[in-house]
Amino acid sequence: MSVHVKVRERLDDAEIAEVLGLVEAATDADGVRPLNEHVMLHLRYGGDPQARSLLLEADGTLVGYAHVDPTDEVEGPSVELAVHPGHRRQGHGTRLLSSVMELTGGRPRLWAHGDHAGAEELAAKFGFERVRSLWQMRRSLFAPLTAFTLPDGVRLRTFVPGQDEEAWLKVNSAAFAHHPEQGAWTMDDLLRREQEPWFDPEGFFLAFRGDRLAGFHWTKIHGSTSHGHEPVGEVYVVGVDPTQQGTGLGKALTLAGLCHLRSRGLAQVMLYVDEANTAAIRVYESLGFNRWDVDVMYGPA
Repeated sequence: MSVHVKVRERLDDAEIAEVLGLVEAATDADGVRPLNEHVMLHLRYGGDPQARSLLLEADGTLVGYAHVDPTDEVEGPSVELAVHPGHRRQGHGTRLLSSVMELTGGRPRLWAHGDHAGAEELAAKFGFERVRSLWQMRRSLFAPLTAFTLPDGVRLRTFVPGQDEEAWLKVNSAAFAHHPEQGAWTMDDLLRREQEPWFDPEGFFLAFRGDRLAGFHWTKIHGSTSHGHEPVGEVYVVGVDPTQQGTGLGKALTLAGLCHLRSRGLAQVMLYVDEANTAAIRVYESLGFNRWDVDVMYGPA
């Protein structure tokens, strides 16, 4: 069998189609998508000029894919990879991660979605250990919701495309200054998501104190057309300007978004939160959320 790895700065249309087919096959087999939203957007639209794609081919067939994002120079490159379920247990994951190690100088951070045993086994083979966990939490939207009250002097409205981008980016950057994935969003990152089929400004809530944006809750609805799942809502991102923290605005915004998702007839809502963010976890638990699944980041020991 002829096996080799190709490293690409940009994929052509045929390669993109092959990778997306592999991702769909892995998602069907594992029940969770192997690549996060940011990587999927990169695949479809480009961007991230420093990122690299690794294509593992066996006898001309794509059997594995890895995405390397080297933008975090402090923590090290972030990596997501997938092996086609029809070609697993043949050493392809090891070959692909070995190529990643060569490309990154041996210091990648490897994301595993769904905390699968195979990912843990592969990480251990390279001497990696768990360095971060991201919880997926869920709650029923049939369960009671507490009525929300905005802090005095704060008003709520929905996002207006073409008008609110700059203000949102400023508050998002301040609210997530210590969060490498979310806090570094650019205008391109925001506009790409506005192009996505799921984007709905009516589910994107902005809280203003006077003329100044104080916080936001951006909701998302995952459709039912893929993988046989019923639609599920998501607390996509909630952010509060640091000057407004401690006012109860974050909880009020969260509840406002949950009420919106319930009004759309959804049965469940999900969110992601870092396992180390115990304060946020307590807030979400008080709102009826429970841990559902976990994504794990592995790094060199």
